[in-house]
Amino acid sequence: MCSKSKRCNVMKSVLLTGASRGIGHATVKKFGSEGWRVITCSRQKFDDRCPWPGGKDNHIQVDLASPSNTIEAIENLKNKLDGKLHALVNNAGISPKTVDGKRLNTLETDLSIWGKVFHVNFFSSVVLARGLKNELVKAKGSIVNVTSIAGSRVHPFAGAAYATSKAALAALTREMSFDFGPLGVRVNAIAPGEVDTGILSEGTKDMIKDLPLRRLGSPQEVADTIFYLCSDQSTYVSGTEIEINGGQHV
Repeated sequence: MCSKSKRCNVMKSVLLTGASRGIGHATVKKFGSEGWRVITCSRQKFDDRCPWPGGKDNHIQVDLASPSNTIEAIENLKNKLDGKLHALVNNAGISPKTVDGKRLNTLETDLSIWGKVFHVNFFSSVVLARGLKNELVKAKGSIVNVTSIAGSRVHPFAGAAYATSKAALAALTREMSFDFGPLGVRVNAIAPGEVDTGILSEGTKDMIKDLPLRRLGSPQEVADTIFYLCSDQSTYVSGTEIEINGGQHV
């Protein structure tokens, strides 16, 4: 047992969706560097090239586009926890394009695509948060939903299904903060703008001249903000969506 004069160094746990690249990849490395145990889940098996220790043992393969598969994964996730989950980061997101790489609009996008996008980008956040409620409550944890600048304005590359799913996720963040707050769980969102993930849509770099900071953001900058919202430095922050876009929203 820990003495009153000496605090126990208990390793905190974070569950992150969409960890394979870009913002998710940087977030895994950030939490890992801070001594957290990182549990990841994605549709693919764990890639042994991912540079973080224990990754394979702390990975759950789940198709977030499938509601039933996501619900079934909850029990597997619980088994990987010690009864506590200190942070849930809903980062997974898909943004389908047309066959020639153009944005999908409201007039022609097939309804099945809308459904798939919303299951991954929106509904999975609800399923995971509700399914792991007890673990989050026990840890007095934090939930961070990753939205997008596309949720608040028409974006030249992000399609209609993606944009509206992110707008819905921002509204969900407010609702969740109201519901989870009395349980001691904080819920916030971050809304990235143009971030240099290494997989940029054609034309993204042409937007730099119109950004107030005149540069793209880095995945590390986004990861730092996510970590802040899960840390003890933000214990009275809840129901907030932080814009990370170099002033693009003004």
